[in-house]
Amino acid sequence: MNKLDLIGLKGGLVVSCQALEHEPLHSPYIMARMAVAAKEGGAIGIRANTAIDIKEIKKHVELPVIGIVKRNYGTNPVFITATMREIDELVDAQAEIVALDATLRPRPDGKTLNEFVSEIRRKYPELLLMADISTTAEAINAEKLGFDLISSTLVGYTEDTAETKLYDNDFAILKDIVSHVKTPVVAEGNILTPEMAASCLKAGAYCIVVGGAITRPQQITERFVSEISG
Repeated sequence: MNKLDLIGLKGGLVVSCQALEHEPLHSPYIMARMAVAAKEGGAIGIRANTAIDIKEIKKHVELPVIGIVKRNYGTNPVFITATMREIDELVDAQAEIVALDATLRPRPDGKTLNEFVSEIRRKYPELLLMADISTTAEAINAEKLGFDLISSTLVGYTEDTAETKLYDNDFAILKDIVSHVKTPVVAEGNILTPEMAASCLKAGAYCIVVGGAITRPQQITERFVSEISG
């Protein structure tokens, strides 16, 4: 059994417990309580942003953590675990899996994705890496680079996919990604209902990551308000 299998994410729900600085729930304490609630609800993993949040979450739950650091570097579009600085922080926080932007866009430090992954593998050869991608071509490239997991996190959030949603045409892009790679594919992004999550598993996803629909009450409220106002 490999290290990924031992972590035990297959077929389950990972809850993304994140709140950015401008959001009402921004606090390591609150994110840790969110993680506890997610565990009690049956989640098998947590995705979290920043080392400080991850360290606090790990004090309260024993679930595996997919760690990221969102940090802006000027106008560069790559901000999810963009440089080795963020990798070092997540390793120090003991995240079981580290996710990073694996699109083909220029990175803030000028390195190519290939160079960045090679640097990570040299420094942390046992670290499990997840590729946050937006297209099938990026997924194929991530598999060539040896990522342990591929996630649809950035579908709809890049210049090339701005008009795309993961759920469009019965999750057509997710099915296309799954059909082109052998690496486990994580479904993430705009999964708003339990039924949508189940559909992702039927489409071949290894596991599901849900964030805003569970842990961002302001977004949930906005959807209710929009619907009743319409």
